[in-house]
Amino acid sequence: MELQTLITAFLTLFVIIDPIGLAPLFVALTPGASAAHRRAVGLRAVTIAFVILTVFGLFGDHVLTFVGISMPAFRIAGGLLLFLTALEMLFEKRSKRREEHAQHPEHQPVEDPSVFPLATPLLAGPGAITSMILLIDQSEGVSGVFFVLGVLLAVLLVVLFFFVMSTAMERILGATGINVVTRLMGMLLAALSVQFVIDGLKAVFF
Repeated sequence: MELQTLITAFLTLFVIIDPIGLAPLFVALTPGASAAHRRAVGLRAVTIAFVILTVFGLFGDHVLTFVGISMPAFRIAGGLLLFLTALEMLFEKRSKRREEHAQHPEHQPVEDPSVFPLATPLLAGPGAITSMILLIDQSEGVSGVFFVLGVLLAVLLVVLFFFVMSTAMERILGATGINVVTRLMGMLLAALSVQFVIDGLKAVFF
């Protein structure tokens, strides 16, 4: 698998999952928790998200075939979905929605938020699921699939790192720094989503 493909896969998943943007929410979902408790919650959330994204990445294509949807069509639809996510990041709608998840009583589990809302939908959300299906579909052979899964694992380890370091990172970056990073990742995601659409159109017409 080419290095450029691996970098593209890493950037796609990194931007979609947004470890930096999740750090403040993780702090809000674990108020007053000890460092050990936060590590445990973060590890559970990352593990569950890895299982969900792996299952969808491996078998999502077969589900699409069963219901009669071609992969080029799904690639175009996925690109459009990712572009909408990028717009939300650029215009701060995503951050506001995450804050609502943290502040709303129904979405703020006191003891263990690892399954909901951390693992799903914040880590293994529609955008990440779509990205995994598309990336594995574009991979070459079994080795390519393992490379994509390795990239997913690397991104989730970065997520776990930010979860562990979330309190310190929040103090260092501040709200302004996190907003700037989120906007930059939104621009990258917009460009990557357009590339997905272009690839889908090439498969349909050429």
